[in-house]
Amino acid sequence: MLEEKKIKQGVFVTISLLCFIAFTWGFVSIVEEWKENEIAKFDNGVFDIVRGTISPKLTAIMTSITFLGGIQGIAIFAICVVAILLILKKVPLALFVSVTILTGAGFNWLLKWIFKRERPDIEALIEQGGYSFPSGHSMSSFIFYGSLAFILFRAIDHKRYKWASVAAVGLLVLLIGISRVYLGVHYPSDIVGGFTAGGAWLTLCITIYMYFYKRKRWKEEA
Repeated sequence: MLEEKKIKQGVFVTISLLCFIAFTWGFVSIVEEWKENEIAKFDNGVFDIVRGTISPKLTAIMTSITFLGGIQGIAIFAICVVAILLILKKVPLALFVSVTILTGAGFNWLLKWIFKRERPDIEALIEQGGYSFPSGHSMSSFIFYGSLAFILFRAIDHKRYKWASVAAVGLLVLLIGISRVYLGVHYPSDIVGGFTAGGAWLTLCITIYMYFYKRKRWKEEA
């Protein structure tokens, strides 16, 4: 039994480390490409595809989707999720969600302050202030909805529903990122930067949470 626990712990640590390295490498790669002015081709190519679909109906849809990744949208859903977790007496998970979101927001602010990238010089469909890289919507949505996917994956017993919940959350996060490009307030590389930075941060937070969770559980079983 003890050997099985060690194997599971080893697998989790390995996967977490690989994910963290992959996300960090992705973020660093985007930064290097941007600093060397080699990202313009990627940005312009995606802009041409996404912005070529602009229409009044699609703009209304994208505006609604982008709300889900903004401060107000995430705050509303986060409060609901934390409240439900507290009602279910899942205090550690409620704390995990709260701390992960708040520290993630602070990390995004720090990265924006460090890189100070201006927003795209194109006609935006909505008003948006502040710096552009990495995208706050993309990073925050990856962190919050990723946290939600983590909780659902652990709570749902049926494997099919586990992965269905992860796929649904992943699709939502992707659409939020696309909506920022569509609305003209972010470069596509801002979105990738937000996803990779958010992924690295979420991986770190999940690893820390699981460390203390397993440690407490093992003490109780000892």
